[in-house]
Amino acid sequence: MNTPVADQPPEESIDFGRLLAALRRGWPLVAACSAGGLLSAAVLTARTPRMWQADFQIVLADDKGSSGLGSLLSQGGALGALVGAAGGLGGVGGASSQETELKILLSPSVLLPVFDYVKSQLPRDQRAGLSLRGWAGAVGAKAAKGTSVLDVTYQGTDPALVLAASRKLAETYQNYSGRKRQRSLQTLIRYLNDQLAIYKPRAEASRARAEAFANRYTLTSADAVPSSSGGSSSVGVLGDGAGLGSLLSGISAIAGGSNAGSLKVQERELKRRILDLQFQQARVQRTGDRELINMTSGSSMGGMLGSLVTGNGASSANMQELDRVIAERRSRFQDNDPMVVNLQKQRQVLIGVMNRQLLQEISSAIRLAQSQLKALERPPGVVETFQKLSRDANRDANILQNLENNLEEQQLELARDSQPWELISAPTLSDRPIKPQPSRSLTIGLLAGLLAGAGGALLLDRRRGIVHHTDELLELLPYPLLGQLNSSHSERWSGQLDLLAHGPLQGCPQVALIPAGPVGERAAHLAQALQATLQQSDPAAQVLLGSDLLQAGRCQAQLLVAALGVAHKDALSQLQQDLLLQAKPVAGLVLLSDPQAGDDA
Repeated sequence: MNTPVADQPPEESIDFGRLLAALRRGWPLVAACSAGGLLSAAVLTARTPRMWQADFQIVLADDKGSSGLGSLLSQGGALGALVGAAGGLGGVGGASSQETELKILLSPSVLLPVFDYVKSQLPRDQRAGLSLRGWAGAVGAKAAKGTSVLDVTYQGTDPALVLAASRKLAETYQNYSGRKRQRSLQTLIRYLNDQLAIYKPRAEASRARAEAFANRYTLTSADAVPSSSGGSSSVGVLGDGAGLGSLLSGISAIAGGSNAGSLKVQERELKRRILDLQFQQARVQRTGDRELINMTSGSSMGGMLGSLVTGNGASSANMQELDRVIAERRSRFQDNDPMVVNLQKQRQVLIGVMNRQLLQEISSAIRLAQSQLKALERPPGVVETFQKLSRDANRDANILQNLENNLEEQQLELARDSQPWELISAPTLSDRPIKPQPSRSLTIGLLAGLLAGAGGALLLDRRRGIVHHTDELLELLPYPLLGQLNSSHSERWSGQLDLLAHGPLQGCPQVALIPAGPVGERAAHLAQALQATLQQSDPAAQVLLGSDLLQAGRCQAQLLVAALGVAHKDALSQLQQDLLLQAKPVAGLVLLSDPQAGDDA
C-alpha cells in the first residue's frame, strides 16, 4: 500500500484513443489548417488557366517490305556474312519498334516545325519566354501495352490552337517518317547494286572455271557431290540363282558410257560387276557340256543374250524344238532307242556350243569392264578439286540470285512508297478542359489541411507536456489509485471517503493531503470533506493540505490528490523524486475528475 507500484514494461503499440483525444483538444488548429488548405486550393484552382487536350492514335504497320537488311541477313551463309560486313547501314530498312517510333515522334526534327507554328500563332508577349525544351513537355506519347498502337496527346490553353497543332504534329511526323524510309530504301538499293557489280563477274568466272575443269577430266555434275563410301550400290553381288542377263545388262550400261553416277560410284559398281562376272565364268566352266546355263532368268536382256549365244544357228528356239521332239519320242519309244539316243547327243552338242559362246561373251564383258575401270582413273585430288570449284560456283550463283531478288523487292517497295504507320483516329479535342479539376483540387487541399492540422495539433499537445490520461499519471506517480472522485458532484463522495477512513487511513489522526499539480479549490474541498469523515471516528483527526513534504512527513499518512489536464509531466516527475528523497510511505492517490471539462480517464 505504501510503496510505489512496480514499473510496467512499455507496450510497443499506438494508442489511438490518446491520438483522438489529442486531436479533440487541438480541434481549433485542425479546423484552421483545413480551412486554409481548402481556401488555398480554391485560389489556385481559380488562378490556374484552363488546359485543353487533343489526342490521336497511331498503329504501326508490320512493314515487312521495308526490312530489306533484315531480309538479307536472314538468308544466312555467305550472303548474311557479306551483308553483315557491309557496316555503316546501321539497320537501314529495318522495321521500327515502338520505342524507336516514340523517339522519332518526340525528336526535335519532328517537334521543331510544330513548335515554330505554335509560336507564330501566339501573342507577342507569350513568345519571349517560350523555348522548345519547355514547350515539348506539352506533347505526350506512350505505347498501349500489348499492342502496336501509340497514343499521342498535346495540351494547351487555346482549344483552336491545340487542335491545329495536333494536326500539324501528325502531318509532320508522317512526312518525316516517309522521307526517312525513302532514304533507307535508296541506301539499300545502292548497296545492292554495288554488290551485284562485284558478284556478277565473280559468279561467271567461278562457273567457267568449274566447267573447264570438268571438260578437261571428263567429269559430270554427279562428281561435284561428295559420295558416301558406306552407301549401298544399286546392283548387288549375284549368286548362283541370279540372272546372268541382268549382270551383262548392268555391264552394258556402265561400259556403254551412260551416266551411272560419279567416278567413285562408277568405279565401285564396275569392281562389283567384274567380281560377279568372274564368279559366273567359273560357274560355266565347272558346268561344261553337262547342262545349259539359264541365260534369261530374271532379266530383261534375255532376248539380246540369246541372240549373242546362238549367232551360228543354235538358237534357243532350236533348243526348245529339240526338247519337244525328244519328249515326244520318249513318250513313244524307250530311252535306248537309236533315234532317242541320237537326239540326246545332238542336244548335248548344242549345250556345249551355247556354253562356250556364253564363256566368250562373259570374257568379253570382263575385258570391257576392266578397260572402262581403267578409263575412270584420274590423278589424285582431281575429284576433290572439282568439288571445291563446284561449291564456289554454286555459292556465288546463289549470292547473285539473292542479290537480284532483293534488289527487285526493294525497288518495288520504293515504288509503292507505303508509310510505316497508319493514323487510326484523327486528332480530336477534349469536350471539356482537362485542367483545372475543381473537385479534385479542393479535395486534395482539404486533405492536405487536415493532415497539416492534425500533425500540428499532435506536436503542440506533445510539447505542452500536460497529463491527460490516468495511465500517464500512474506512470509518473506509481502509487495505488485509491479512488476517483467526480469534482462536479461532491455530494456523492461520502461513500468513497468512508471507505478511505476505515481502510488505508484508519487509525491515522493526522493525514497529509499533497496536491500533485495545480488542483485548485477542488483539493481544499476534498480536504474538508475527508477531515469531516475522519472526525466521525476520531474528533481530533486533522487533514493537512499543502505541498510542504517536511510537514507532510510528520503525519501518520500521506495521500496524493491529482487532476487530469492540469498537471505538467515535469512537475509530477519532480514530485516523485521528492517523495523518494522523503522516504515516507504514501497511502495512495486520489484522482479528481471533471467529465464536463473533458478529462480523459
